[in-house]
Amino acid sequence: MSEEVEKGKNSNIDLLLGDSHVAIRKLAWPMMVSMFLIMAYNLADSIWVAGLGSEPLAAIGFITPLFMIVVGLGNGIGAGANSLIARCIGARDKEKADNAGLHSILITVIVSILFSIILCILLPFILQIMGAGSATQQALQYGYIVFIFLVVFIFSSVATSLLRSEGDVNRAMYVMAATAILNIVLDPIFIYIFHLGVAGAAIATVISSFLSCAILIYWIWIKRDTYLDLGKSHFHYETSILKDILIVAVPSTAENLIFSILGIIENYLLVIVAGTVAVATYTAGMRLVQMAMIPLMGLGTALLTVAGAAYGGHDSEKLEDAFRYTLKIGTLISIIMIILLYVFAPQVSLIFSYSSASAGLSAKIIVMLRILCVFIVGVNFGMMSAMVFQGVGKGFTSLVLTTIRALLMEVLFSYIFGVVMGMGEIGIYYGVVCGVCLGAVISYIWAELYIKKLKKVYPPQNVEPLTE
Repeated sequence: MSEEVEKGKNSNIDLLLGDSHVAIRKLAWPMMVSMFLIMAYNLADSIWVAGLGSEPLAAIGFITPLFMIVVGLGNGIGAGANSLIARCIGARDKEKADNAGLHSILITVIVSILFSIILCILLPFILQIMGAGSATQQALQYGYIVFIFLVVFIFSSVATSLLRSEGDVNRAMYVMAATAILNIVLDPIFIYIFHLGVAGAAIATVISSFLSCAILIYWIWIKRDTYLDLGKSHFHYETSILKDILIVAVPSTAENLIFSILGIIENYLLVIVAGTVAVATYTAGMRLVQMAMIPLMGLGTALLTVAGAAYGGHDSEKLEDAFRYTLKIGTLISIIMIILLYVFAPQVSLIFSYSSASAGLSAKIIVMLRILCVFIVGVNFGMMSAMVFQGVGKGFTSLVLTTIRALLMEVLFSYIFGVVMGMGEIGIYYGVVCGVCLGAVISYIWAELYIKKLKKVYPPQNVEPLTE
């Protein structure tokens, strides 16, 4: 292997084990770009489909929570692998790090096959429960195509997580850039030129994901210039490694499942109080809010990696410092995003209301954005707290906090404001804001108490030096 490649590998590891502020900044910005590209990748479908009218857009909205389960599977397995590998790097155990990466690939293949079969069989029934109604057939067209090729989405997510776990965030960004650009280009071709409608959007999405998989396979198994060596000779099945990955992966996947269930419930409540047009509005508006949350997602993923390495090295002070520093940056970014969304709501709403068929959504999206933008600051505290627990391998705690924040608080307040108090879709938006903010306070307090307890176990003066 060339000296230049070896130097690149070591610089990534040195970054993880060095100053936490520098690591957070250098890891976060490529992750932010990657998250933006992932969101643009998903957003492209909705933007182009919006030109077909509110019903096709609603069809995408009904599939979106289910697709987030797919994303959640990949993110969950990736988070489990990221957490364990980062801890192994912190403990200077490369052999176990390699083996952990291979175990995560094995899990990916098995899970992809199982869930592809399950979702394709149950999709009509699920859409019926969700109240898709007249949008069902178009939702099926989109959903079947996406779920048959489930493996490309999950593998892409897991493989990029492996790159991030070793500090190689730039190439994770590059592969997402190629995928997002291809999807944006292919969407209008398949939707309008080939006249395939929502099915065309699904086909473009699948083809784009195949590209990302091809690039990742080349880097990992053909060029073989990653820090992790995922050759089959490094695979030795160990139940303990599988358990270490799953102890974060299962709760993390469950968290994404919770967000998908939350989306399904919110859609159902919106159908009750305002019909499918409200679902189209929520689908469009929430994707715009999620775009504004991208910097927080990047910071959170960086925190997970740095926290894992700090925990593996028994450095509780570094873990606390990384958590506090990330929260400060996240709060500043949240305030900026809230201001931008509130002020420019009329302009950004045009993304989903550019055609005559969807022009009526603009006013509704503006109202929604100016209410929902506030919850970004709550997401900051809730997300960073959860990432600390995922980083140290306590996935169940992260799951509990997400359950409280999303399923308990958001659903409860949405139901009270929107249905019980008769405030309609506006009440549901206020409910989401109140729920996430209250849940964030609980999450933050829980994280602070855990770090205080951890400092007693690994006090700063007893930190073990990291030696080769």
